[in-house]
Amino acid sequence: MPIITALEPDPRRPGTVRLAIDGVKFGAVPLEFAAAAGLATGRAVDPELQPRLAVEADAEAAYRTVLRALERRSFARRDLERRLLRKGHPQPAVEAALARAAELGLLDDAVFARDFVQTRAARGRGPGRLVRDLMAMGVERGYIDRAIAAEWPEGSDRETVPRTLATKRMAQLRDLPRPVQRRRVLAYLARRGFSGRDIGDMVSHLCG
Repeated sequence: MPIITALEPDPRRPGTVRLAIDGVKFGAVPLEFAAAAGLATGRAVDPELQPRLAVEADAEAAYRTVLRALERRSFARRDLERRLLRKGHPQPAVEAALARAAELGLLDDAVFARDFVQTRAARGRGPGRLVRDLMAMGVERGYIDRAIAAEWPEGSDRETVPRTLATKRMAQLRDLPRPVQRRRVLAYLARRGFSGRDIGDMVSHLCG
Protein backbone atom coordinates (compact mmCIF):
# COMPACT_ATOMS: atom_id res chain seq x y z
CA MET A 1 0.00 0.00 0.00
CA PRO A 2 1.33 3.52 -0.76
CA ILE A 3 2.73 5.42 2.20
CA ILE A 4 2.70 9.15 3.00
CA THR A 5 6.41 9.97 3.15
CA ALA A 6 6.19 13.77 3.61
CA LEU A 7 3.61 16.13 5.03
CA GLU A 8 4.55 19.78 5.50
CA PRO A 9 2.89 23.22 5.48
CA ASP A 10 2.89 24.88 2.09
CA PRO A 11 4.62 28.29 2.48
CA ARG A 12 2.94 29.60 -0.68
CA ARG A 13 -0.58 28.90 0.57
CA PRO A 14 -1.26 29.21 4.32
CA GLY A 15 -3.86 26.72 5.46
CA THR A 16 -2.65 23.94 3.16
CA VAL A 17 -0.13 21.12 3.44
CA ARG A 18 1.98 19.44 0.78
CA LEU A 19 2.14 15.67 0.54
CA ALA A 20 4.55 13.18 -0.93
CA ILE A 21 3.54 9.56 -1.37
CA ASP A 22 6.25 6.93 -1.68
CA GLY A 23 8.76 9.73 -2.08
CA VAL A 24 6.91 11.35 -5.01
CA LYS A 25 5.27 14.80 -4.78
CA PHE A 26 1.52 14.31 -4.73
CA GLY A 27 0.04 17.78 -4.29
CA ALA A 28 -1.45 20.05 -1.65
CA VAL A 29 -4.63 19.66 0.37
CA PRO A 30 -6.39 21.93 2.88
CA LEU A 31 -5.08 21.67 6.42
CA GLU A 32 -8.61 21.08 7.72
CA PHE A 33 -8.97 18.02 5.50
CA ALA A 34 -5.55 16.74 6.52
CA ALA A 35 -6.48 16.99 10.20
CA ALA A 36 -9.94 15.47 9.75
CA ALA A 37 -8.55 12.59 7.67
CA GLY A 38 -5.74 11.96 10.14
CA LEU A 39 -2.99 12.41 7.61
CA ALA A 40 0.51 11.89 8.94
CA THR A 41 3.93 10.81 7.72
CA GLY A 42 4.05 7.04 7.62
CA ARG A 43 0.33 6.54 7.19
CA ALA A 44 -0.76 4.05 4.57
CA VAL A 45 -2.95 5.39 1.77
CA ASP A 46 -5.67 2.76 1.76
CA PRO A 47 -8.26 2.32 -1.02
CA GLU A 48 -10.74 4.48 0.90
CA LEU A 49 -8.34 7.38 1.48
CA GLN A 50 -6.78 7.45 -1.99
CA PRO A 51 -9.78 8.84 -3.94
CA ARG A 52 -10.48 11.38 -1.19
CA LEU A 53 -6.90 12.63 -1.43
CA ALA A 54 -7.19 12.89 -5.19
CA VAL A 55 -10.41 14.92 -4.99
CA GLU A 56 -9.00 17.34 -2.42
CA ALA A 57 -5.71 17.77 -4.28
CA ASP A 58 -7.49 18.36 -7.61
CA ALA A 59 -9.79 20.95 -6.04
CA GLU A 60 -6.87 22.75 -4.39
CA ALA A 61 -4.89 22.78 -7.65
CA ALA A 62 -7.88 24.20 -9.53
CA TYR A 63 -8.43 26.85 -6.85
CA ARG A 64 -4.81 27.94 -7.09
CA THR A 65 -5.23 28.32 -10.84
CA VAL A 66 -8.31 30.47 -10.18
CA LEU A 67 -6.36 32.71 -7.81
CA ARG A 68 -3.47 33.15 -10.26
CA ALA A 69 -5.90 34.07 -13.03
CA LEU A 70 -7.75 36.59 -10.84
CA GLU A 71 -4.48 38.19 -9.78
CA ARG A 72 -3.96 39.16 -13.42
CA ARG A 73 -7.48 40.39 -14.19
CA SER A 74 -11.16 39.81 -13.49
CA PHE A 75 -13.12 37.06 -15.23
CA ALA A 76 -16.69 36.02 -15.88
CA ARG A 77 -17.36 32.73 -14.13
CA ARG A 78 -18.18 30.72 -17.27
CA ASP A 79 -15.17 32.10 -19.11
CA LEU A 80 -12.88 31.15 -16.24
CA GLU A 81 -14.44 27.70 -16.09
CA ARG A 82 -13.62 27.11 -19.76
CA ARG A 83 -10.03 28.19 -19.19
CA LEU A 84 -9.57 25.80 -16.26
CA LEU A 85 -11.00 22.89 -18.22
CA ARG A 86 -8.67 23.64 -21.12
CA LYS A 87 -5.76 23.46 -18.67
CA GLY A 88 -6.82 19.93 -17.79
CA HIS A 89 -8.44 20.41 -14.39
CA PRO A 90 -11.25 17.87 -13.79
CA GLN A 91 -14.80 19.24 -13.99
CA PRO A 92 -15.70 18.49 -10.33
CA ALA A 93 -12.50 20.22 -9.16
CA VAL A 94 -13.26 23.24 -11.35
CA GLU A 95 -16.81 23.51 -10.01
CA ALA A 96 -15.56 23.29 -6.42
CA ALA A 97 -12.86 25.91 -7.03
CA LEU A 98 -15.26 28.35 -8.69
CA ALA A 99 -17.84 27.90 -5.94
CA ARG A 100 -15.16 28.58 -3.35
CA ALA A 101 -14.04 31.74 -5.14
CA ALA A 102 -17.63 32.95 -5.52
CA GLU A 103 -18.34 32.34 -1.83
CA LEU A 104 -15.36 34.53 -0.96
CA GLY A 105 -16.60 37.29 -3.26
CA LEU A 106 -13.82 36.79 -5.80
CA LEU A 107 -16.22 35.90 -8.62
CA ASP A 108 -19.41 37.87 -9.26
CA ASP A 109 -20.81 38.07 -12.78
CA ALA A 110 -23.07 41.01 -11.94
CA VAL A 111 -20.09 43.05 -10.76
CA PHE A 112 -17.97 41.82 -13.66
CA ALA A 113 -20.59 42.89 -16.22
CA ARG A 114 -20.97 46.33 -14.64
CA ASP A 115 -17.21 46.95 -14.53
CA PHE A 116 -16.70 45.58 -18.05
CA VAL A 117 -19.37 47.86 -19.49
CA GLN A 118 -18.04 50.91 -17.64
CA THR A 119 -14.43 50.47 -18.74
CA ARG A 120 -15.16 49.48 -22.34
CA ALA A 121 -17.77 52.19 -22.82
CA ALA A 122 -15.15 54.71 -21.75
CA ARG A 123 -12.97 53.37 -24.58
CA GLY A 124 -15.69 53.95 -27.15
CA ARG A 125 -17.46 50.60 -27.32
CA GLY A 126 -21.19 50.67 -27.82
CA PRO A 127 -24.02 48.60 -26.32
CA GLY A 128 -24.21 46.12 -29.18
CA ARG A 129 -20.53 45.21 -29.00
CA LEU A 130 -20.63 44.97 -25.21
CA VAL A 131 -23.61 42.65 -25.25
CA ARG A 132 -21.90 40.35 -27.78
CA ASP A 133 -18.64 40.33 -25.82
CA LEU A 134 -20.29 39.53 -22.49
CA MET A 135 -22.52 36.85 -23.92
CA ALA A 136 -19.48 35.20 -25.49
CA MET A 137 -17.97 35.06 -22.00
CA GLY A 138 -21.05 33.26 -20.69
CA VAL A 139 -22.49 36.11 -18.63
CA GLU A 140 -26.23 35.87 -18.01
CA ARG A 141 -28.28 38.23 -20.16
CA GLY A 142 -29.99 39.72 -17.11
CA TYR A 143 -26.67 40.90 -15.69
CA ILE A 144 -25.73 42.32 -19.08
CA ASP A 145 -28.98 44.22 -19.53
CA ARG A 146 -28.70 45.76 -16.07
CA ALA A 147 -25.11 46.83 -16.72
CA ILE A 148 -26.07 48.39 -20.07
CA ALA A 149 -29.04 50.19 -18.50
CA ALA A 150 -26.82 51.55 -15.73
CA GLU A 151 -24.32 52.93 -18.26
CA TRP A 152 -26.95 54.29 -20.66
CA PRO A 153 -30.09 55.08 -18.61
CA GLU A 154 -33.31 55.95 -20.37
CA GLY A 155 -33.14 59.47 -21.76
CA SER A 156 -29.35 59.73 -21.55
CA ASP A 157 -27.17 61.01 -24.37
CA ARG A 158 -26.27 58.02 -26.56
CA GLU A 159 -25.04 59.93 -29.58
CA THR A 160 -21.97 61.86 -28.42
CA VAL A 161 -19.54 58.92 -28.46
CA PRO A 162 -20.56 57.47 -31.86
CA ARG A 163 -20.67 60.98 -33.35
CA THR A 164 -17.12 61.64 -32.14
CA LEU A 165 -15.93 58.29 -33.51
CA ALA A 166 -17.70 58.87 -36.83
CA THR A 167 -16.24 62.36 -37.21
CA LYS A 168 -12.69 61.10 -36.62
CA ARG A 169 -13.18 58.20 -38.99
CA MET A 170 -14.59 60.42 -41.71
CA ALA A 171 -11.56 62.69 -41.44
CA GLN A 172 -9.39 59.66 -42.22
CA LEU A 173 -11.58 58.82 -45.23
CA ARG A 174 -12.04 62.35 -46.52
CA ASP A 175 -10.48 61.60 -49.94
CA LEU A 176 -13.02 58.86 -50.68
CA PRO A 177 -16.42 59.37 -52.33
CA ARG A 178 -19.24 60.15 -49.92
CA PRO A 179 -21.09 56.82 -50.40
CA VAL A 180 -17.87 54.94 -49.62
CA GLN A 181 -17.26 57.09 -46.58
CA ARG A 182 -20.76 56.39 -45.29
CA ARG A 183 -20.48 52.64 -45.81
CA ARG A 184 -17.12 52.39 -44.11
CA VAL A 185 -18.08 54.62 -41.21
CA LEU A 186 -21.25 52.61 -40.60
CA ALA A 187 -19.25 49.36 -40.66
CA TYR A 188 -16.68 50.86 -38.29
CA LEU A 189 -19.36 51.98 -35.84
CA ALA A 190 -21.09 48.60 -36.02
CA ARG A 191 -17.84 46.88 -35.06
CA ARG A 192 -17.64 49.21 -32.07
CA GLY A 193 -21.18 48.29 -31.08
CA PHE A 194 -23.13 51.26 -32.45
CA SER A 195 -25.85 50.52 -35.00
CA GLY A 196 -29.48 51.23 -35.78
CA ARG A 197 -31.54 53.82 -37.60
CA ASP A 198 -30.41 56.72 -35.40
CA ILE A 199 -26.76 55.90 -36.12
CA GLY A 200 -27.49 55.65 -39.84
CA ASP A 201 -29.25 59.02 -39.85
CA MET A 202 -26.41 60.61 -37.90
CA VAL A 203 -23.77 59.31 -40.33
CA SER A 204 -25.82 60.40 -43.34
CA HIS A 205 -26.07 63.89 -41.87
CA LEU A 206 -22.31 64.01 -41.29
CA CYS A 207 -21.64 62.87 -44.84
CA GLY A 208 -23.74 65.76 -46.09
